Amino acid sequence: ELLKNGDCMGVFYVESPAMRGLLTKLQTSDYMNLVAASSVIRPGVSSAGMKEEFIKRHRDPERRKQAHPIMAEIMDESYGVMVYQEDVMKVAHEFAGLNFEDADVLRRGMSGKKVAKEDLEKVEQTYYDNCREKGHSSEITREIWEQISSFAGYAFPKGHSASYAVESYQSLYLKRYFPLEFMVAALNNGGGFYNIETYIQEIRRWGGKIYAPCINRSDHPNVIYGKDVYLGFGYIKDLENKVIQQLLENRQFFGKFRSFEDFLDRVSISIEQLTILLKINAFRFTGFDKYHLLWKAHFKLSKNRSRINQPLLFKPKYRNFDLPQFEISRLVEAYDQIELLGFPLCSQFELLKHPMKECVKAKDLGEYVGQEIEIYGNLITSRTAGTVNNKLMRFGTFYDKEGGIFDTVQFPDTSEKYPIRGKGIYFCRGTVASSFDYISIRVSIIVRQETAQDPRLVDNYFKVKIA
Repeated sequence: ELLKNGDCMGVFYVESPAMRGLLTKLQTSDYMNLVAASSVIRPGVSSAGMKEEFIKRHRDPERRKQAHPIMAEIMDESYGVMVYQEDVMKVAHEFAGLNFEDADVLRRGMSGKKVAKEDLEKVEQTYYDNCREKGHSSEITREIWEQISSFAGYAFPKGHSASYAVESYQSLYLKRYFPLEFMVAALNNGGGFYNIETYIQEIRRWGGKIYAPCINRSDHPNVIYGKDVYLGFGYIKDLENKVIQQLLENRQFFGKFRSFEDFLDRVSISIEQLTILLKINAFRFTGFDKYHLLWKAHFKLSKNRSRINQPLLFKPKYRNFDLPQFEISRLVEAYDQIELLGFPLCSQFELLKHPMKECVKAKDLGEYVGQEIEIYGNLITSRTAGTVNNKLMRFGTFYDKEGGIFDTVQFPDTSEKYPIRGKGIYFCRGTVASSFDYISIRVSIIVRQETAQDPRLVDNYFKVKIA
């Protein structure tokens, strides 16, 4: 089911927009079809139009009859379409009558290995001569040679595709039955095609809750407790590894920290490093807001007093002060997180300066095929592709406010008029299109939305009430 819907975020090799689209078009539902898809996506198959032909023949059994009888017999599994490197040798030998030595010259040249130019030219001439003797028409002879030549753009041998598909299939199993654990492991493994924030959004989509690093619950990597995922200390910008190591070792040997003062007694830390932990709200277990604790830190932390990483026999007495009450802004919290983590833990849609209009949701796009719609999306990734006229098309992938993923296509006129400039929330207007069950939006207008100003850039950005 995940394969058929292209729901493969975080899954080895099959998570890119192009691969998700291919799996949806193929309605891939078993291992062998996944093996074929793993090779069909490669440039060698795509560049000669064989990818589109494979999709059409897979979805329409009647179209398979259009294959040349010899090609259909040689490659029955792939409907007469060359998909794997081995197919080139089969076609060269059985269709054109080349001996296996000449067929191997083609294979080596196709896979990028050094082959003398005169040897390739000789094989090409032999191919055409043999096809003429076999009675093949010049049109089909030339068409198949072009297909063979296109494999120089890189194609997989079947064994390579099969081994990739094994890992993809195993990963899909884990994502289906252990989605949160799988996504946390994917993050801890360094992520994949997308950025960290995209995988965090995927965790939310599968029912997980994301929390900022916590002094008592987090580790250097991400950790999961049921559905609660705590980000690792390793994500915090400018937090030193020696501080993380000392914190974790102390907690392991002597138990959780019972209070802010207990932490100060047990861990040797500079005010600069402590401020980082306070800004990310890592001490929220104390029940005090981070501004309150930041003031207490300056009052209580002595820069001159040296401490060792073990419980103190005689604990110092800290003087308490009456502090004002602080009004906490969610916007300030979000920008603190962006500064230290690179992304906010709230939805990016909550940071927009102006409210959104009522729009279509990504999950409902299939109901609007052929119609013009409007939708807001947070950009995940985008790429460009050149046309025969040397103009640029742009392909984008977004998720909406509910976490549903959708893809967009910009033809050269709109790509030039409405360029995508960096990450952010975009308003999209366009027509919904369907190609073999793969839904996309052909964009006519796309505009990046303005975010609310960072309150920290304004003087006196938080209010103080004197108790």
